[in-house]
Amino acid sequence: MRKAAEITLTAEERETLERWMRSGKSEQRAAHRARIVLAAAAGEATTAIALRLDERPTTVSKWRGRFARNRLAGLQDAPRPGAKKQYDELTEKRIMDLLEQSPPAGYSQWNGTLLARELANVSDAQVWRVLRKNRVQLQRTRSWCISTDPAFGVKAADIVGLYLNPPENALVICVDEKPSIQALERAQGYLRMPNGAAIRGHGFEYVRHGTTTLFAALEIMTGHVQTAHKSRRRRREFLEFMNDVVAAHPDQELHVILDNLSTHKPKHDRWLTRHPKVHLHFTPTHASWMNQIECWFSILARGALKNASFNSPTELRQAIDRFVEAYNTRATPFDWKKAEVHPTSPKRYIADLRK
Repeated sequence: MRKAAEITLTAEERETLERWMRSGKSEQRAAHRARIVLAAAAGEATTAIALRLDERPTTVSKWRGRFARNRLAGLQDAPRPGAKKQYDELTEKRIMDLLEQSPPAGYSQWNGTLLARELANVSDAQVWRVLRKNRVQLQRTRSWCISTDPAFGVKAADIVGLYLNPPENALVICVDEKPSIQALERAQGYLRMPNGAAIRGHGFEYVRHGTTTLFAALEIMTGHVQTAHKSRRRRREFLEFMNDVVAAHPDQELHVILDNLSTHKPKHDRWLTRHPKVHLHFTPTHASWMNQIECWFSILARGALKNASFNSPTELRQAIDRFVEAYNTRATPFDWKKAEVHPTSPKRYIADLRK
């Protein structure tokens, strides 16, 4: 039988081991190993230590020998390799590469189950892990609109220049119409849930009472909005509204930003001839987002139209007028900017996500 390793402790080692035993924050395995070493340093035999601490003699001998060889560092757990990885970077690459291919016949797009089935040796859970890591959401649809206007740069620079540096003693306004706003009558109110919470909602069915068309002009320097309600949005209604805008700013030069709707730009514009102080600036094709009035229409929809109930077009118009009156009392200019758009190629979009 091999002779047990003799243990002689320094003052610092003894203090450390005793602190491990006393401290309530020490790991139990560290405190247990400290008891073995302290007992061995006191001259106890391995079998006696094992019997007193209800431990196997081989375990006592193990920690006694490791302390003799490596001192306090020997009482730490040895590094363990752990389980072998089931999936590696190649698996992730296979999943991402498969997204760039067409889905199986009969399906319009990939999902986690289809990807795992196609790869055969990759689980659904691993597929979703990779998708979450790369921020790929298969059910989310993204869209983009690219202007095909050959004069995009010139037109965009003209409008952005008006936003950043308006002409002196002139007024820059953004004009457009929001057509076919529906007057929908819904059953709505508050519902009491079983847990006591109250939620606001409306019924699935509704009654349609007609529509109205809203013309609006936004002053970019103040945020003030001028509106008018019309039953249609022909050239006649547009000019009637523009006459109101001009009358609201007599003897002032107006720079009007518009989109390319046919009612905005006839071939022979006699109205412009009669109003030489009005200058029209048209956004590039497929770039109506450059018109700030679109931002205000979004504010109107969220603030006064969403989830609302109206019994007639007249009631709808009155609700819009009340919102405009309230909005103009605290109107401020927009801090306008255009967010970066995603590339047109889905493959390039996926490649960017993978970066």
